[in-house]
Amino acid sequence: MLERTVSHEPEGHSVKHIATAPLVAIGLACTLVLAGCSEVDAGGDPLQVVADPVAATAAVSPATTVEPEGTVLPAEEVAALAVAPASRTLAVAVEQPPSVVLHDLDAPGAKPRSVALAGAVENLSVQAGRFVAAVPETGSVVWIEPSGRKVRTVDVAGAPVSSVTQDGRSLVAVRDRKAIEVLDGETVTKTISGELYSADQLVTAGGHTVVLDRLRTALFEVDVEAGTVDVGLRAGQGATNAVADPFGRVLVTDTRAGALLAFSTDPLLLRQRYPVPGGVYGIASDPERQLAWVTLTERNEVVGFDLRGGEPEEKYRFPTVRQPNSVAVDDRTGQVVVGSAAGEGIQVITP
Repeated sequence: MLERTVSHEPEGHSVKHIATAPLVAIGLACTLVLAGCSEVDAGGDPLQVVADPVAATAAVSPATTVEPEGTVLPAEEVAALAVAPASRTLAVAVEQPPSVVLHDLDAPGAKPRSVALAGAVENLSVQAGRFVAAVPETGSVVWIEPSGRKVRTVDVAGAPVSSVTQDGRSLVAVRDRKAIEVLDGETVTKTISGELYSADQLVTAGGHTVVLDRLRTALFEVDVEAGTVDVGLRAGQGATNAVADPFGRVLVTDTRAGALLAFSTDPLLLRQRYPVPGGVYGIASDPERQLAWVTLTERNEVVGFDLRGGEPEEKYRFPTVRQPNSVAVDDRTGQVVVGSAAGEGIQVITP
């Protein structure tokens, strides 16, 4: 193992961050850009360490042995979660029937509103107080009001799986086309592609956008104005999910290696690698409390890490429903919501 100390100063903080990782896997010495690095494998691709890459997935959970913390609401298999804090609305994407179910967090026992969709949702996000659902099997992105009214549906060629906003425009990751579509309203104005194997998740942090490629287990810079995919950097051994943190960094769960990674975006550099055993997978950020919440599917747990110090510090650990693949946070109240991909419900925790 190679240990590196990298200076990094989040706004208002002066700290020293430790990044520990195998040299071959991460290669910080050359930042693992697409050009200028030595070849790591026979194919000459410094970001690919196996000949036939396979995306990492969540570890299978055992049966629960401890009662989940907080309140558990009934739900089918949960594919994704999102919270709109302004309206105190929780959106839950379920596969059968394909729909987004809307819950009032102030009245969790009330009957939820259901929005039927033409296909299963892979990712939910919140943009300007509205929920945005990516539906890969129908090639569509759907905007939904917290009231349950569909605002608009935009057709996108291929399988859209993630959406974020940047400078008033919507960016959509299209996995199978290995591309990012730039939308102005309902119109695709630009298609961005580059050295991607798979465009799986977009994250905007610190004024910059990156795309997570799960097949290469790497992050890439996206220059929206230039319409290019730029620098790429290895993200552990099996990156699965990512989120922006309160300090303008991108946090990534490395499920295969069992670690939480923190990347700056200007420049794109690995700043921290913190070991998190137990099948780390889902991740959400609470910017108000400067916490990152991650799920551990091997242990049926959710853990809250304080991000203010030189490395993540565990602050909370709670038992969860089985197969806790997804997590979301209401940053106004600090409530944490965990979704079971095994059909065992939605868990609402007040730390």
